[in-house]
Amino acid sequence: MRSVRISTAGCPSDYSQGLLPIIAQSLGYKLDWVKPNQADLLIMGPFMNHHAKKLKWCPKPLRPAAQTLFNSFSSRTDLPLRVFHSAENLRHDTIPADYSISFDLNINSPTHFRLPYWMEMINWSHEGIVGNKNPRYGQLMNIERLMEPLGMHFLDRTKAAAFLSSHLREPRKTLFEAVQNVMPVSGFGAHFDQNIQSHHASGFLKQDILKEFAFNLCPENGMYPGYYTEKIPEAFFAGCLPITWTDQNVRVDFNPNAFINLAPMAWCNFDPLAEIVNSPPHLEAYASEALLLNAPSILPFRDFVKRIMEDVTS
Repeated sequence: MRSVRISTAGCPSDYSQGLLPIIAQSLGYKLDWVKPNQADLLIMGPFMNHHAKKLKWCPKPLRPAAQTLFNSFSSRTDLPLRVFHSAENLRHDTIPADYSISFDLNINSPTHFRLPYWMEMINWSHEGIVGNKNPRYGQLMNIERLMEPLGMHFLDRTKAAAFLSSHLREPRKTLFEAVQNVMPVSGFGAHFDQNIQSHHASGFLKQDILKEFAFNLCPENGMYPGYYTEKIPEAFFAGCLPITWTDQNVRVDFNPNAFINLAPMAWCNFDPLAEIVNSPPHLEAYASEALLLNAPSILPFRDFVKRIMEDVTS
């Protein structure tokens, strides 16, 4: 078994439970987690040090990352292999790196891989990948269920929308009010409960809340081609009809006929929403659709991770 010293900078605290390290270990690599200045492989995430001293030679958006890396490696003669991995709405070249993993579409580069965050939450055991988790939701999602129609049983639930959010900054505030104009909306999360300190300490599982509601207001945090998170599939998997806010390229991942998208309604003050949620034929049409039209595979990402690990150890 080959050993690789690995570290993270600006990544979520639970990154070690994500797909990249899990797949690396499934390929026969032993990962030794060390400090960044000791690493052979450095994973650079979106949450770099925002208080670092500015570097005049570097563009402002890149200065925090540049300062952090400069501090870590100024005493080294051999730099680690660097991978920029973002589950946030950041471009693949936000931080210079040897490889990048992001949401970005149509990046024609052998050193970039598009891995939308929702794929981290899928049960890949049928392809030999085990160990990833979805603690905030409560379980991993099965592809088979996402490829089935939602079904009309969601209308047996309370005709209201659940909304889980830590803040109500725009566009969430406007979307919250738009849905609230046509049905009750129950809020959960730090914005609605000041006792909640973080997502991971909310005291509830998302699936337990969603299974009580017919709808889930689940807008994306931002709108950019390719940026589609776990929100839509988690709502669908829980048996809710998702009400989201996203761009039209979402069809690259999900069937746009399987959820309500508020974005195309913004120009007319979301007026069509009331007709949709009060129309049995409209709701039956949504209920007849599967969210995934083609089964995704994690094997291409496994091959990408294999290339990274081979590069590290060559």
